[in-house]
Amino acid sequence: MLKITKRFYGSMEIPKNKLKYIPTKGTYPKGFKVGSYASNVKKNGLPDLALIYSSKPCTAAGVFTTNKFKAAPVLIDIENIKIKENNNFNSIIINSGCANAVTGEGGLNDAKEIINYTDKILNNNVNGISNTLTMSTGVIGQRLQMDKIKNGIDNIINNINSNHEDWLNCAKGIMTTDTFSKLISRNFKINNINYSISGLCKGAGMICPNMATLLGLIITDAPIEGKTLNKLLKESVDKSFNCISVDGDMSTNDTILALSNGESGGKIITENSQEFKIFEKNFKELAIDLAKLVVRDGEGATKFITINVKNAKNDFEAKKAANSISNSALVKTAMFGKDANWGRILCAIGYSEIEVDPYKTNVSFVPVDGSEELKLLVNGEPQQVDESRASQILESEDLQIEIDLGLSGDGKCKFWTCDLSHDYVTINGDYRS
Repeated sequence: MLKITKRFYGSMEIPKNKLKYIPTKGTYPKGFKVGSYASNVKKNGLPDLALIYSSKPCTAAGVFTTNKFKAAPVLIDIENIKIKENNNFNSIIINSGCANAVTGEGGLNDAKEIINYTDKILNNNVNGISNTLTMSTGVIGQRLQMDKIKNGIDNIINNINSNHEDWLNCAKGIMTTDTFSKLISRNFKINNINYSISGLCKGAGMICPNMATLLGLIITDAPIEGKTLNKLLKESVDKSFNCISVDGDMSTNDTILALSNGESGGKIITENSQEFKIFEKNFKELAIDLAKLVVRDGEGATKFITINVKNAKNDFEAKKAANSISNSALVKTAMFGKDANWGRILCAIGYSEIEVDPYKTNVSFVPVDGSEELKLLVNGEPQQVDESRASQILESEDLQIEIDLGLSGDGKCKFWTCDLSHDYVTINGDYRS
């Protein structure tokens, strides 16, 4: 088990079992330059400012936290995307180390000043409404160190490019308690035109559905209509970032943004286009893969757990059941302790306020090696469980819990979570120190 004494602001050495998730190469969307810079907002001197820039205006879309205490950058982005109807954005500036959340009018003014300053430095075409979007992550309740951040913006312009290392550095610049940078790229062809799509995100704690304490970006050079991109992003987030949980806490800053500059050419893709299905498939798969990386980096986590619920009354109820299991501290600690205590799973289903038939409910552990599932409950009847085999399954880093509610509906949901360990308390007990 990984022992952690301190883990915040990306200061920890990357655990060996996480190295496989960091790409060694990638092909990235045309026309974008990205990078990061250390403005010294973080105490450890690591990168804390990131920029994504396209000289060609982009369509943009955003999905944001439902927390009532929305951070200043969230409020500003929501307003600007609405006013500009998802069109004509050039850049995204992101700071880590300070969330600029619950900071009153001063915080709103700081967020506006950052995006206006970025527009000025990049020579974006400003028409009274900013062409830049902004994101912040870190400690809540503290004002931004504006002098350091503006100086960082001055310098970051010299630290952006389009190479793999630049994209990786950009992903590093948005980290807080993450132990590894999260970056994925995909390439696909539509009508003999090559398109690229890349995603990067941060998040490890304060992760709960309806967005989490995460920032995510999906960038593409395909020509996507603004309202189509907006709808697609919302649908994708619902099946990805809104289907993950680390600790059941929803943040004030959660933001997923998408940009499309159309640099690869071709016709504008709309929801009714022949090309849309291919693009939609790649976009949604990338969102799911990104969301999974957040769970794999869960604070103090030792297990990656897939909750698969099927035969619920409908998809909504299947998701409620999966959500309840994923956020149960008792389920999560049992998984950490390698204890096949399936009663905790049933309990979480039972208080999820969904329709169940106790005499039709089935629960199994599904090994990742493809071997036969271990049945724990069959049509409400407890099974004679081979505890040694159960322990062997639970030794694995990856685990799937299969829930068949046995109802006449075809509701289903796939959800991803992790265990809850001693190290989670250690990490969050000294987050500000």
